[in-house]
Amino acid sequence: MGSEAMTCVVLAGGSSRRLGRDKMQEELNGEPLLLRVVRRLAALGTEIVVVTAPGADFRFPEGLRVRLATDLRPGRGPIAGVHAGLSAARSSHCFVAAGDMPFLNLDLVRYMLEISGPYDVVIPRHGVLLEPLHAVYSRRCLGPIEAALEAGENRIVAFFPHVNVRYVEGDVIERLDPGRLSFFNVNTQADMERARRELGAWHGDCGFRVGRAMDGGRGGRGAGRVARAVRFGILGRV
Repeated sequence: MGSEAMTCVVLAGGSSRRLGRDKMQEELNGEPLLLRVVRRLAALGTEIVVVTAPGADFRFPEGLRVRLATDLRPGRGPIAGVHAGLSAARSSHCFVAAGDMPFLNLDLVRYMLEISGPYDVVIPRHGVLLEPLHAVYSRRCLGPIEAALEAGENRIVAFFPHVNVRYVEGDVIERLDPGRLSFFNVNTQADMERARRELGAWHGDCGFRVGRAMDGGRGGRGAGRVARAVRFGILGRV
C-alpha cells in the first residue's frame, strides 16, 4: 500500500503543561515545531490532518495539504486525538504522530504505511515498550476506540485486544532508523534545548548522527520520549 494513498495525522491538542507555554509554536531551526513536523510528513505526498484543541488557531503555508480537525473530547488524552484524526481522514489507514516529534524518519514511516494493508494497527515495539504516538491506525479502529472511550479508557492501547496489531520490532527499527530519533519528543525546556543542539548533527532519513546517540547510549531513548512508550502489563497513561 503506497504512502501517497494514506493520511498522516498530527496531534497538536496537548496542553504543554511541562513546558509552560505552547510547545507547538516553539521555534526549531527558524520554524515552529508543529510546522516542522507537518513539513516532514508532507514530503511523503500524503494528505495531512492536524488535530487541535477547540479554539486553537494554527495556520500553515499555502501549498501544504493540511486540513484541521478538532478534538471533541478535550481532557481524554491522545486516544481522543487519534479518534478525531481517523474520523477526519479520507483514507483507510493513517500514520499518527505527535506534533512535538521533530526527528521523524520518513523511511520508517514509509515502511509502516507500506505493510499496513491487512492490519488495524502497525506500531513500533522495543522489547516491552510500544510507541502509540508513532503508529499506523486503520479506520476500522474507530468502533473499538469509541467503545474504549465510552468505557472511560484514556489509554490508546486499551482497544488493542480487539484489533489486528502488527509490531515493528527492534531489528527493523535499527535498520531504518539506527539512532531511533523518530521517537524523541519535546516535553520540557531541556528537551527543546537538546533538540536544537542535536539538529545540526541529525542526518535526516538515514537516521545516522555524528558522534553519539541522543542519550549518550543506544538509540535516542532520551528523557523526551520515554514518557510516550508503553510497558506491557502496566500500559502507562497512553
